Amino acid sequence: MFTKSPADAAPAGPAAHPVPAVALASVPGGAPIPHSVGVSDDEFRTALSRLAAGVVLITAHDPDGGPHGEDVGMTATAFLSVSLDPPLVMVSVRNDSRMDDLLEVQPYWAVSVLSGHQRQVAGRFAMKGRISDRLLFEDIAHVRGEASGAPLIGGALATLECRTEQRVVAGDHTLVIARVLATTLPNEEDGPLTYFRGKYRQLG
Repeated sequence: MFTKSPADAAPAGPAAHPVPAVALASVPGGAPIPHSVGVSDDEFRTALSRLAAGVVLITAHDPDGGPHGEDVGMTATAFLSVSLDPPLVMVSVRNDSRMDDLLEVQPYWAVSVLSGHQRQVAGRFAMKGRISDRLLFEDIAHVRGEASGAPLIGGALATLECRTEQRVVAGDHTLVIARVLATTLPNEEDGPLTYFRGKYRQLG
């Protein structure tokens, strides 16, 4: 059962507007900090694949996507808590991706922490060359968040509704830092879905 716990007095419902971006630190002279010498892309990916990560679905509503707008979803493992006071979280999105473009103008978005039984949901929103997001949401149980207007996935371990406060460009990704406006706990029985060594895994 969904029980909403507002964490902020922000107005209900999304209101699209640009969110300021902040550039990553640079070396003297304004040049970007260089990639570590001698570390290849494959070496970097392999090393980080040893870090087990929780899997979440990031969702947002695009008001310009058709007559009634369109919901957009993205599977993510680079998601974490940043601060307790105020309650802040962060997600990393690839530059120029559909989600990056949307979150640049849509400050309201949501996070569904996926359970171990939602591997299919994670895979669906992570695959390349996928069909439209409208079709991807069709047979997935969800409700619309009151604070964000974004889909909250049924059966998730937890959901968070967020409002972007800062965007930091970091290499080929952008770090989106947001205040948590509301949370729910739809599923308190299952264990989490994790990602380790390139595969989804069920914990517990």
